[in-house]
Amino acid sequence: MKTPVTTALNFYQGHDPAALTAVYGSPLYVYNEGIFRKRCRDMVNLTTYPHFKVNYAIKANTNISLLRIAKEEGLLADISSPGEAVAAFAAGFAAEDLFFIANNISCDEMAFAIERGITLSVDSISQLKTYGKLNPGGEIALRFNGGVGGGHHESVITGGDKTKFGIRAAYIPEVKDLLAKYNLRLTGINQHTGSQNTEDVYLSGVKELLTIASQFQNLEFIDFGGGFSIPYNKQNGEAPTNLAYLGQALTALMEDFATAYGKTATVPHLTYMIEPGRYICAESGVLLGTVHAIKQNGETKFAGTDLGFNILARTTLYDAHHDIEIYSQQPETSPPAKLEPISIVGNQCESGDYIAKSRLLPPICEGDIVGVLDAGAYGYSMSSQYNHRQRPAEILIQECGNIKQIRRRDTYEDMLANML
Repeated sequence: MKTPVTTALNFYQGHDPAALTAVYGSPLYVYNEGIFRKRCRDMVNLTTYPHFKVNYAIKANTNISLLRIAKEEGLLADISSPGEAVAAFAAGFAAEDLFFIANNISCDEMAFAIERGITLSVDSISQLKTYGKLNPGGEIALRFNGGVGGGHHESVITGGDKTKFGIRAAYIPEVKDLLAKYNLRLTGINQHTGSQNTEDVYLSGVKELLTIASQFQNLEFIDFGGGFSIPYNKQNGEAPTNLAYLGQALTALMEDFATAYGKTATVPHLTYMIEPGRYICAESGVLLGTVHAIKQNGETKFAGTDLGFNILARTTLYDAHHDIEIYSQQPETSPPAKLEPISIVGNQCESGDYIAKSRLLPPICEGDIVGVLDAGAYGYSMSSQYNHRQRPAEILIQECGNIKQIRRRDTYEDMLANML
């Protein structure tokens, strides 16, 4: 049998992927605690600016055990729904640790934040009016759209003219009128330009948001959002985000703006925040699945697995790339067999149900284990019970090397529990 490769970080810490699926079922999400903690520290130490906070974007991975680790590492939390707030509370976060960045929410959801003292951001004139009527005299944050957007797919670009998010700078006079009308205090502004941004796109967005910030007095915080990329295509040499360059450039921008802004502000200092989710958890997770069928259709060879898009939606939704490893359960050959193009597909009743298309891989047989790398972000959190299939278990390889189950696999009883 072939030795698992995975990354230079020794992801499995000596555990055999096939043995893990034998115990916890297939498919299976596997997380590495050491990598997760290292990525948290990367973000906490990104800049030397003293008033800098990292809000873990819970939407990327909502597992409570991972949220607890993020909290232990000094991170706060960015939430996008009351449900994510409930998960954060269960992990030990307090209301003051949360930033609710809302998009098209109801009055009930606004009230949820107001009643619990959670800082809330709205991202339209319409929602600002709704909030003002609901909570006159209250505090509010606003999400702006500085016109800069970037990302690996159009669906994850969240800045610019073609996105639903944020208030454009042209509406600032109307914003100020509404703040005055409802006696609201603007405590902070925020943005998000998109996911998998380059360093320079991110910095361009920062500059635009600082220009917007200069038009408001006495802000307590400015949140630059997330979008730090991770190298999903490591096997072909894709480089990681240059944190040294990004951190130095951010520090200079933050210090210069804070100095100028502080000359007229009455708040003691200006706090800056970021919202990394993917950067922290993507490389911390691998999705394991099992090959159940091999098929040749015309010129295309398929490996059929239990990795349907109900388990990992990113490849179907965004045509996203994930590096693949095959953990063969067959005897090794000498010399090793040649690579061949093969498409890895799932078990859902959709032609778009695939993990990789025509990928050059070693020969694959029934019973082999497939490892989908960098699956810790937007994997389980976007999973479903489509085709009424069970969502998988999740396990954590702790720093000491022990295995901890952090979510059990759905049972059929679970799937029927809420039906009347």
